[in-house]
Amino acid sequence: MTDVVALFRTFTRVVETGSFSAVARDLSTSQPTVSRQIAQLEDHLGTVLFLRTTRALTLTDDGRVLYEQARRTLEALAEAEGSVGRRRGKPSGRLRLACAGVFGRLHVILRLPRFRARYPDVEIALVMGDGYADLVEEGIDLAIRVGTPSESGLVARRIGTTRRVVVATPAYLDARGRPETPADLAGHDCVVYDRLLTGATWPFVTPAGPISVPVEGPIHVNNTEAVRAAVLEGLGIGYVPSWHFVEGELEDGRLTVLLRDFEAPQQPISAVYPSRRHLAPKVRCAIDYFAAEFALDPRLSIAAG
Repeated sequence: MTDVVALFRTFTRVVETGSFSAVARDLSTSQPTVSRQIAQLEDHLGTVLFLRTTRALTLTDDGRVLYEQARRTLEALAEAEGSVGRRRGKPSGRLRLACAGVFGRLHVILRLPRFRARYPDVEIALVMGDGYADLVEEGIDLAIRVGTPSESGLVARRIGTTRRVVVATPAYLDARGRPETPADLAGHDCVVYDRLLTGATWPFVTPAGPISVPVEGPIHVNNTEAVRAAVLEGLGIGYVPSWHFVEGELEDGRLTVLLRDFEAPQQPISAVYPSRRHLAPKVRCAIDYFAAEFALDPRLSIAAG
């Protein structure tokens, strides 16, 4: 009888590592053995799971579908095993956690010591980058995302709320004047964040309803940390996430908040994961932990209204 569970485990590890040889090392076996197990699974299912080249392994469409289902199956088994005996409900194992690089540096990494103290059997594999990681393709257990998640087939739970604020240095305002309405931004140098979903257009909420204002300036950047740095250098007005202020720039007067009567729309901070059922304890405890942590930080838990 084919041990499908064992083949699923091998298959998911190959997907997550992208290498037969890496899995062979992890399992203390040989690369041909891993290759035979994948071939056995393909024969059992009657389909091809990987496209193999000398440089890389690429999942087929059937492989992508199977990977998501296999992960769910293995998570369900792990949860069932963890719910009985001495490991009853205890979070454990390797948690692959994805987030944006700047957000991770400012708000995730600094909270990991307390998480590890509370859940010492959970190992964190942090995946940080400016783009959105493909949770299924990259074997991500959980992602923390700022903004409304758009991927289909994923589950999102709101764990915080933030918004952008318009800021500039006092020196810039002394030289160029202070905008009193969003329309006044047309006469100013704005630091344009090219990866903003609305492009070189800044949305605001006004008493009359939402508006969007086109902006322009001589400085364009591709990450939020560069926006903040450029604004601090007096290069223009920035539209910066409130979660980005961690060094007292607003409190000590290095930056001035503008257009307070015209707030930017709120943005959710979400925990995003691929499985709807049988959520592994390691994932559940991480979601609950960060939700509780973010609730204590006013930059990450802006009240509605």
